[in-house]
Amino acid sequence: MSGGTPPVRERWNALRATAGPVDPDALDALWADLETVDASSILGSWRGFAFPTGHPVERVLARSRWHGKRFVALDDAKPLICRADDGGLYSDTTSGLGEASLWNIEFRGEVTATMAYDGMPVFDHFKRVDDTTLLGVMNGKAAAMSDSGHLFYFGLERE
Repeated sequence: MSGGTPPVRERWNALRATAGPVDPDALDALWADLETVDASSILGSWRGFAFPTGHPVERVLARSRWHGKRFVALDDAKPLICRADDGGLYSDTTSGLGEASLWNIEFRGEVTATMAYDGMPVFDHFKRVDDTTLLGVMNGKAAAMSDSGHLFYFGLERE
């Protein structure tokens, strides 16, 4: 596109390839241009990664060896699938204070798939990049916000 905003997939690829830091405003702008997604359409296993914005949640996920998320059913979501010392995967219910459920919830004026954590006032909202890729943003009290007031952004790729 000459003079206009590049297509969302091109912008996603550029942000995904950035070693860091990624500007949270660029992630906010991409989020605004993505399609909403229905909670029932994202069931399955997803490999995750944090966009390197300097958000404190990045360090927490690195320490826990976060692998991704698993959405078994709308009422059975596992937000912290982590890698064990032996290489196996497990649901880290200690760090996440339980597990979660999926809902369609309004965020920034749009209804989209959202994971509500069982044990803390935190929501992960999702929008579609394509059929196998989601952009997620963590929203909620204290844990979701960085010192600069930016939310935590992450990506999910279907396994």
